Amino acid sequence: MGALLAVLFNAQFSLSKFTIGYAIIFLSTMAIQYHNDYFDFDADRHVTPTVISGGSGILVENPEWKELSKITAIILISLANVISIAFTVIFSYSFTFVLYVIFSNFLSWFYDAPPTRLSYRGLGEFITISMGLLYPGLGYFVLMGTLDLRFFIFAVPMIFLQTLFTSSVEIPDMEGDIIAGKMTWIASKGREFGFRLIVISGLLVTISFLIIPFTNMFPAIIDFRILAVISLLPLSLGIIELIKKPLDKASATKFCIYNLISIFTAAILINGYFAYLIMS
Repeated sequence: MGALLAVLFNAQFSLSKFTIGYAIIFLSTMAIQYHNDYFDFDADRHVTPTVISGGSGILVENPEWKELSKITAIILISLANVISIAFTVIFSYSFTFVLYVIFSNFLSWFYDAPPTRLSYRGLGEFITISMGLLYPGLGYFVLMGTLDLRFFIFAVPMIFLQTLFTSSVEIPDMEGDIIAGKMTWIASKGREFGFRLIVISGLLVTISFLIIPFTNMFPAIIDFRILAVISLLPLSLGIIELIKKPLDKASATKFCIYNLISIFTAAILINGYFAYLIMS
């Protein structure tokens, strides 16, 4: 999405830049799966994995692989950082690109890793929500060569959408996180708070898309009303959940799965709309 936005701002599309940038984000995202399983090993013993939460459960079933998981994460992060250095040299980018990649991996690592263990101190959401800025930011950076005010304005609804995502993946694990001492917002404030946050976040996504055109910083070709309509999908689900109050684990998990499907669908539709504008 960030890359497509850059092209709409007249950045030249480069398949090589895009591919290398995607390799960086792929390796970094894979690393998160490995080091989260490693550092959440004790917590994951108290939860039942679902398709959207609770970790993979692999280390709980195979504790002898625990150290391998940590080593794999370190290798993946190192590869991402090395590729970012190579990217900077090959395309003569500012070294801030390397710092951007290192900082992003640094944040995700210390979400669960000591000594900070932010998710156990009630601060983990600030890391997960920031991914709504960092992920599209990388795509924008690799094609535009910088991050400017226009991107940060567009990132506002993405951050709210990521807040919706974060709440949805935390809600199913509430009981296990409480037992493990993991101080997520949901573990601290309950599922009802989580579903309220989902509605508020969804509403702010829609409002943000409606306000952005008034900045007069975006191409007239982008009709933000269409993006606002797309954002009604996760917002509508959130409203239904607020009315139904599915507070037991089974019902809550089912609706949270629907939430993630709606988020992914909205992202795909926005990408599709941007691609259509570029090709038309």
